[in-house]
Amino acid sequence: MSVFASEDELGPEEVGPEELGTEELGPGERLTPAIVLVVTEDNRNTIVDEIRSRYGRDYSVVFTETAAAAIETVKTLLAQDVPVALIVSELSAFEEGWNGSRLLHKMRYLVPTARRIALIPASKFGTSFDDLRGEISAGKYDTYLAIPQGQRDEEFHTAIVEYLSDWGWSVAAPEVAFIQIVTDGPSSELSAIRDFLDRMGMPVQIHSPESLAGRALLASVEGKAEFPILSRAGRPPLSRPTLAQVAESVYGSADSIPEGTVSDVVVLGAGPAGLAAAVYGASEGLSTTVLESGAIGGQAGTSSMIKNYLGFPRGISGMRLAQRARIQASRFGAQFFSGRGATSIEVGTDHHHVRVDDAKICARTIVIATGVAYRRFGVRGIEDLVGAGVYYGAATSAAREMTGKHVVVVGGGNSAGQAAMHLSRFADAVTIAVRRDGLAETMSDYLIREIQANPRITVRGYTEVIDGGGDGHLEWLTLCDNRTRTPERVEAAGLFLLLGAAPTCDWIPAQVARDDHGFLLTGRSVPKELWVDGVPPAFLETSVPGIFAVGDVRSGSMKRVASASGEGASSVPLVHDRLSQLRLANLPPSH
Repeated sequence: MSVFASEDELGPEEVGPEELGTEELGPGERLTPAIVLVVTEDNRNTIVDEIRSRYGRDYSVVFTETAAAAIETVKTLLAQDVPVALIVSELSAFEEGWNGSRLLHKMRYLVPTARRIALIPASKFGTSFDDLRGEISAGKYDTYLAIPQGQRDEEFHTAIVEYLSDWGWSVAAPEVAFIQIVTDGPSSELSAIRDFLDRMGMPVQIHSPESLAGRALLASVEGKAEFPILSRAGRPPLSRPTLAQVAESVYGSADSIPEGTVSDVVVLGAGPAGLAAAVYGASEGLSTTVLESGAIGGQAGTSSMIKNYLGFPRGISGMRLAQRARIQASRFGAQFFSGRGATSIEVGTDHHHVRVDDAKICARTIVIATGVAYRRFGVRGIEDLVGAGVYYGAATSAAREMTGKHVVVVGGGNSAGQAAMHLSRFADAVTIAVRRDGLAETMSDYLIREIQANPRITVRGYTEVIDGGGDGHLEWLTLCDNRTRTPERVEAAGLFLLLGAAPTCDWIPAQVARDDHGFLLTGRSVPKELWVDGVPPAFLETSVPGIFAVGDVRSGSMKRVASASGEGASSVPLVHDRLSQLRLANLPPSH
């Protein structure tokens, strides 16, 4: 019996575990792209039928009754390069010494990229909650669900779909790609483009120039072809495009805004703060324009999994959160332009102008949500390899390239912890290098506990990276104990730099006051000599009336996704107040 026998070939009582662990794949037997493995004994028909009926068309749903058979099945699949997307197991005991918790924990080592779900009868939730919570914290599985109570258990399927979607985005190669790229090898340009498209949630297929698809795309290029070459259906291919050209090919350009257009609010930056301002502004009828220099989502968009954001108990990737917020704002009428950020602001009396190179956008109000940028490392040997093993930020698109290798993450914040957890699904070993003694002062407790429970991650306190190099790609790093200054050279294929961040405010006019570190001052933090008529600016308003600052760029902000979103939303009532002031100021005198 083939591991990949179709549903027609296997009835509910014929999905035997032993054959699944021993059969070899024959030519043409790979009927679906990935496996959903179900391990159950007591509720076999309910669980297998429920999962197969929903997912059997797109996944091969494989069933075993024992932990030993499940382990053997996974080993066989891995040996045959068959991807395993999801493992679902009852928590009840199997054969002696094994239960679902131990099995799912074992699967973490065998197939770390697979998502793991524990199933428990609804009647046992009340007495098992503390154990379930502790086992999730220990990394034994990703989540727990109640065994389906009957047909159309949509809460159960919502969780399954979320995990399959996350696996498909972060692990699987896309089967239907939005964009095709032809390249003759890695480059910093290719790395930047792939990271941008990945963060925008756009599936990409990479082709070599010698492949059939690669040759066809090369033939369609007019003039000299330079790699990478990017092709999007219905548009001519781009030869060695800039990031701005890639973004504008998808979202259009600010240059296309008709001259004379006046926006009620122009939002600069599309991280959580800017996206929240866009959603609430557009939903309340304000003409809203959003400008983002990079990918929608900002630094939060690089997070592989945010687990402490309100309303997402199983977590959500930064990319998904940003994608949903962008779609939400767009449906209310907000316009997004990505790839080129604002280059200057011209301060006016009743309105301001935002420049994007030669394009000029008139704005009655401006919300600055440009966030912060990771500080540059500054070591030449490492800077020369940016995009070739060295990355600023999480660079989730590069994680798959780290399979079986050692990588180093520099940074002690939540972004660094999330990056390390994601990389550990692929890399054999992940080292987190921090200057302090550990992570307790800078990282959320839930992430620290997950890292401590992850055998692939090592935290090295009092450690700095002082050098690195390689032949066209990162091969080694020198780590240094910052107390003894003792260096140690280690092999490493990846370096992910999530260093302390600095505000990106150099282009903002001097009339907008800053603190000593360059963050924008708002409300009562603005020096009194800059208050208008002795009245302080509104809470999120800068020293210039009608210009607001929210999120990480604002002095005194909390530097968390939820607080940034809250500030973005809170800026909209202040924008309304400013627009009301402008309307009153322009009313004709009463008689």
